[in-house]
Amino acid sequence: MPEGKKVSESYTEQYHIVMSGDINGSGRLFGGRLLEWIDEISGIVAMRHCGGTVTTVAIDNLRFKSGAYLNNIVVLEGRVTYTGRTSMEVRVDTYIEGTDGMRRAINRAYISMVGMDENDRPTPVPPIILESKQQEAEYEAAKKRIQYRKQRSLEGF
Repeated sequence: MPEGKKVSESYTEQYHIVMSGDINGSGRLFGGRLLEWIDEISGIVAMRHCGGTVTTVAIDNLRFKSGAYLNNIVVLEGRVTYTGRTSMEVRVDTYIEGTDGMRRAINRAYISMVGMDENDRPTPVPPIILESKQQEAEYEAAKKRIQYRKQRSLEGF
C-alpha cells in the first residue's frame, strides 16, 4: 500500500479570467466551461495526491450558486476529501474574486477520481492523512456521499 499523503500536499488553486469566448447567450460563464475547469483542477489534485495518472469517474453535486460574468476573476480550489483503495474524492470550490481580494462562492462540486496504472487499470492510491477537524468532518461526509453514489448506481443512475 502506498504511503499516506496530507491533504495540503495536493491542495491546488487555479485562476481564470472570464473572456468573451467563455460567455453564453445570457451573458454568463458557460456551465460547460466551468465544468471543464473543475474537471481539470480535480485531475491535477488527484495526480498530485497519487503521483500518477488518474481518470474521472463521476462528478457529483455540481451546484451553481450564482453566475460569473465577463472579466470576473474565477478561482477554483481543489482538495482531496477521501481516499479508497484506488479511488479519491476531490472537492472543488469555485469563487469570484473581487478587486479587493474578497471571494464569493459560486459553485461546489465533488469529483470521483481513480488512480490508473500504465495499462489503464485501477491502481492503489495513497491513503489520506487528515490534518484538521474540518478535514475529518469532510472525510466523514464523503463516506456518506460514497454510500449515496453506490445506492444511486444500484438504482441505475
